[in-house]
Amino acid sequence: MGGLQARARLRVPVHAAAMPPVEVHPACPGPSALLLLQLLLPLVSAFFPNIWSLLAAPGSITHQDLTEEAALNVTLQLFLEWPPPGRPPLCLEDFLGRTLLADDLFTAYFGPGSPSRRFRAALGEVSRANAAQDFLPVSKNDPDLHFDAERLSQARARLVGALRETLVAARALDHTLARQRLGAALHALQDFYSHSNWVELGEQQPHPHLLWPRRELWSLAQAGDPTCSDCEELSCPGNLLDITLLTSGYFGTHPPKPPGKCSHGGHFDQSSSQLPRGGINKDSTSPGFSPHHTLHRQAAQLALLASIQALSLVRSRLGDRGFSGLLDITPASSLSFVLDTTGSMGEEINAAKIQARRIVEQRRGGPMEPVFYVLVPFHDPGFGPVFTTSDPDSFWQQLNEIQALGGGDEPEMCLSALELALLHTPPLSDIFVFTDASPKDAFLTNRVESLAQERRCRVTFLVTEDPSRVQHRARREVLSPLRFEPYEAVALASGGEVIFTKDHHIQDVAAIVGDSMAALVTLPLEPPVVVPGRPLLFTVDALLQKVTVRMHGEISSFWIKSPTGISQDQEEGKGPLGHTRRFGQFWMVTVTDPPQTGTWEIRVTAEGTPRVRVQAQTSLDFLFQFGIHTEEGPHPGLHPLTQPVAGLQTQLLVEVTGLGYRSNSGDPWPHFSHVVLRRVPEGTKLGQVPLEPMGPPERGLLWASLPPTLLSAPGPFSLELIGQDGGGQGLHRIAPQPCTTTPVLLELSGPPGFLTPGSKALISLRIASFTGPQYLDLRISTSPSFPLTSNLSRVHLGLNDSAWGRLSLEVPESAAPDSVVMVTVTAVATEASPWAPTHAFLRLLVLAPASASQLAATAYPSGSVLTVATPAFPNATPAFLPSSLVTQGRAGGGMAGHPWWGTAGGMLILLGLAFW
Repeated sequence: MGGLQARARLRVPVHAAAMPPVEVHPACPGPSALLLLQLLLPLVSAFFPNIWSLLAAPGSITHQDLTEEAALNVTLQLFLEWPPPGRPPLCLEDFLGRTLLADDLFTAYFGPGSPSRRFRAALGEVSRANAAQDFLPVSKNDPDLHFDAERLSQARARLVGALRETLVAARALDHTLARQRLGAALHALQDFYSHSNWVELGEQQPHPHLLWPRRELWSLAQAGDPTCSDCEELSCPGNLLDITLLTSGYFGTHPPKPPGKCSHGGHFDQSSSQLPRGGINKDSTSPGFSPHHTLHRQAAQLALLASIQALSLVRSRLGDRGFSGLLDITPASSLSFVLDTTGSMGEEINAAKIQARRIVEQRRGGPMEPVFYVLVPFHDPGFGPVFTTSDPDSFWQQLNEIQALGGGDEPEMCLSALELALLHTPPLSDIFVFTDASPKDAFLTNRVESLAQERRCRVTFLVTEDPSRVQHRARREVLSPLRFEPYEAVALASGGEVIFTKDHHIQDVAAIVGDSMAALVTLPLEPPVVVPGRPLLFTVDALLQKVTVRMHGEISSFWIKSPTGISQDQEEGKGPLGHTRRFGQFWMVTVTDPPQTGTWEIRVTAEGTPRVRVQAQTSLDFLFQFGIHTEEGPHPGLHPLTQPVAGLQTQLLVEVTGLGYRSNSGDPWPHFSHVVLRRVPEGTKLGQVPLEPMGPPERGLLWASLPPTLLSAPGPFSLELIGQDGGGQGLHRIAPQPCTTTPVLLELSGPPGFLTPGSKALISLRIASFTGPQYLDLRISTSPSFPLTSNLSRVHLGLNDSAWGRLSLEVPESAAPDSVVMVTVTAVATEASPWAPTHAFLRLLVLAPASASQLAATAYPSGSVLTVATPAFPNATPAFLPSSLVTQGRAGGGMAGHPWWGTAGGMLILLGLAFW
C-alpha cells in the first residue's frame, strides 16, 4: 500500500499472449511513449520509504509512490496496446486531464465493477518490499543495496542480480518471491538518482548503462579523488566540488568515510558530522533530512523514468502473460484444490473435476478466467507433489489423471498437503479441500493457520462424513468426535468454512467453488453466530448484488425478512425474495437482484449450532496493513507487520478498492468513518477507532491508530469498516480473514542475493517482547528439507527486550536450481500460555550460477537501428511490434531531447538482453 497506490493498479490481460496483432482504432491513435509520459507522469519527488515517512517531510513522495506510478504507466501502456476481447480499445484521450486510478482503468478495460483488489495487493507487495530495504537489518546499512559509499559498480551488480532473481522466481510461478526481489531492485535503482551526483552533473535522462551488467559505468570517482567541500548548514546546494566524476555519499560508519568524500547527509547520518560536513542526498523536500533537497524533484523524475524502464524490461522478458501473473493484472482469482485421493473419495474427486471443468469452460477467454491453477493430492502416508500452472488445459489434464486408489484408512495427511498448497497459491485466493477423513498431522494446525493469514487465503473444507461408508474406510484407532477441529480452526483463521455433506450431495454443494471465485465479500452478521431466540441481522447497500445466504446444520426451519418486511421461509424453489435450494443439511438462498437495501433478518431453528454465511458480489472492498512507526535506519517510516504485536502502538492502513464504480459519476464518494474490532467467533466488541483520510477521497487511503490496550488479548479478531455510500446509506464491510495479535515480534532476514546448490546462507533472526517476561522455545524447519542450524533455541525476554540469533542454511548440491525454499521459525511459550505460537516465514531462491555467456551483453554500434519483439508476441508483424524502431545515439539510444528508452509499445529499446 502507498500514497499513490490507488493510482497504480492496472493489469495485463491474462490472455494477451494469445491475442492476434491489434489494429489501432482510427479514433484512438496509439500513443508514443514520450507522449504518454508527458501527459500522465506527475511531477514527483522522492525517496523516503513509504507514506508514513511524509510525517517527517511533508510534500515528499516516496519509494512506494515511484514504484506504483511506474507500474501504472507500464500497465496502462499494455492496456492501450491490447484491447480486451469483445470490448472497444482504450483511448488515451479518455484518461487525460484526470488522475489515473486503477479502479477506473479496470472498469474501462474489464468492464464495470471489475475488482482491482488483487492487482493493488500485488503492487503493495512490491512497494512494501521496496520500502523494507530501509528497515531490514541485512539491507538498511548495506551500501551495495543503496548506491552509497561510491560502490557504484558493486551496487549495479546487485541491482541486476535482483532483477534476474525476479525473472527466475516469476518463471517458477513464485510470484510472492518475485515481487520481493522486484521491490528490492527498484529500491536500489531509485536510490541511484537520489544518492549519487547524477542529477548535479546536469544529466536529464536515466543512466543508459545501469541495467546492463557488461556496460561500463564511466567516469567513476576513485578512492583518492576529493568530491565535496565542507558545509555547516542543513541545506548544502554548492558543496560538490567542480568535478565531472560520478560519486555517491557515505552513510554512517560502515564503510568509514575517507577524507574529502561526500556524506549522504541528514539527521540519521553519523558521517555527516565528519569533515567535510553536510551531504548530497535528495531523498526528501526537508533540508533536515536531505542537504540537496532543492534537487529532489529532478532526482525523483529520473528515478520514475528509470523504474518504467526496468519494469518494461521485466515485461519484455516475461511476456505479457508472465508480467500479468507477476503483478496480478486481472480481476479473476486462482483455482486451488487439495484432494484426498484414497479409495473412498471417488465421488468427491468427480465433483472437483466437474467444477474445475465448468469454471474453465465458462470463463475461458474472459476477464474472470483463472490465471493460476494449483493441485495438491494427499493420502496416507504421502502428500503431493504440488502441481502449478497458468494453463487451464494442463491443469485439467493433471486433474483428470487423479483416481481414487488405495489407502482407505483414517486419518490422512491433509494439513501437510494444505500447507504445500498455501506455499504455492497466490495471496487473496480461495483454496478448496475435498476429503472424508480427519487429519493425521493435526500438530500442523497452528502453523497452517498462521500461514493462511500471512498469505490471506481463504480455506474451505468440503467434508463427506457418510456413515454408510464407514465399512469401506478402515480405522487404526478409535477416533475422537472432535477429530475435525483442526479443520474448524484453520477455516476460522482463514475466513473460510467447513461444510459437512454426504457423497451424493457433493456435486451440488461443490458449486460453491465457482461462486467463491466471483469477487465475493462476506457480509458481517449481528450476532455473528446463531443465538436461540435472536435474529441474525445484516446490511445490504446499493453496491451489492447477487446476495446469497448459505446455511448448514440440522436445520428444521428458517425465514428471511427483507427491509420492507417481505418474508420467505425454507420452502424450496422460487419465493418472494429469491430461490431456495437444499442438498441434505446444506441450504442456499439466492436473493433476486437487485436486492433491497437496508437491514435484513434471518431466524433459524435447529439442533445444535447451525452455520450461517451471507455473501455478495461487489467491487467495493478493502485491503489493510499493520505497521509500526520507526526511526531506526536511514529514514523514518512505517515498518510493516503481518499481524499486530502485543504492547506496540500499531498503525492500521486501509486502502478501499472499487471506489471508481458508482451508479452516478456525480454522486459523492463512498467513505468509511471508523473501524470496529470484534472478538472472533463470539462477536464481542473490543473497540472502535476513527479512520482518518490520507489524500484525496478517490484514492481511498485511510489510517487508524490502534492503542496497545485494544490489542492486548490473545485470540482472533475481525476488522469491520463502517461508513456511508454516496447516497447517505450505511456501508458495512468486513476483512475476509480475522487477524491475530502475536505475543512477540519475530522477524527473519535472509541474504540479499540468491542461493546456489552447495552453498551456505546465513539468516538473521530477531525476537522482541513489549509486554513483559517471555520464556520461549524456538523451532526451525525448511521446505523442502535442507540442513538448518541455529545458535538460538531458547530465549528469556524481559519488557522491551529483544534477542538476535543466526541460522545457517546449507543448500545441498542436489538442490534443484530455479527453486524456492521456505524457512519457518516458530516461537512457543515454554509454560502454559493463552497465546498461540508465533511464526515467521522466509522464502529464498536457489539459482544455478550464471555462466559467462549469460552475463555477456550484446553490443550494438552507435547509430544502428534495432527492432525488438517480446517473447509474448513471436509472430507479430513489423507494423504491430511491441517495440518501435529506435535510432541509437551517444548514450545508447534515442534522439536528443527525447527519453532514450522511448518506444511505442514497451517504452524501452532492449539492449544487451543476452544476460536476461
